[in-house]
Amino acid sequence: MLYPLSYGLGGWLMLHYAGRGRPPAAGEAAPDFSLPDADDRMHRLVDYRGRWLVLYFYPRADTPGCTEEACALRDDWSEFQRRDVALLGVSMDAAPAQKAFADKHGLPFPLLADVTGRVAQAYGSVWDLAVLRFPKRHTFLIDPQGRVARAYLKVMPARHARDLLDDLSALGVEGGANRANNQN
Repeated sequence: MLYPLSYGLGGWLMLHYAGRGRPPAAGEAAPDFSLPDADDRMHRLVDYRGRWLVLYFYPRADTPGCTEEACALRDDWSEFQRRDVALLGVSMDAAPAQKAFADKHGLPFPLLADVTGRVAQAYGSVWDLAVLRFPKRHTFLIDPQGRVARAYLKVMPARHARDLLDDLSALGVEGGANRANNQN
C-alpha cells in the first residue's frame, strides 16, 4: 500500500491516529454533552430538546478562519432566531478566551469551553497529535428529538451560515412555529 509509505511511518501513524473517533451520522442520536459557556452557565443537549440546534466545533478562538465563521453566523443570527434555531460554538479554549472572542466580535450566541476535549472527541471532532489537541471544524445540525439531521465535516467558514440556513429550509424549518410542529 503506497499511501502510508508516501508519508513515512511517522506521518502515517500521525494521520491514522490524529483524527480518532467517528462523527455521528445523520439519523444517529447526538452524543450528550454538558459544558460551561463563557459566563460559566452550563449547557446540556437535553436543554435544547424540542428545538433545532446548530452545534459547531472550531479549532481556536480569534483565529482567521474561526473568526470568519463566527462572524458569518453572527451576521445571520436574526434568521436563526426567526426559525427558533439555537446556536452553540464549541472549542477547547478556556472560558476567558471564549468570552474575549465573543465580546471582541459581538457574538450573540454562547461559546462553550470543552477544555478536556471530551465532547469534541464524542463527536469525532478532535485532532489529537499527542502534544497538540484541538477541535476540527465540524458542525452538527441536531433535530428537536436530539438526532443528528446533518453532519458538516468539510466546512467553508465564509459560507457555512448560508449552507446551514439552506439546509434548514430544505428540512422545512422556516419560522417560530416549527418548534411546536417538531415536538410531535
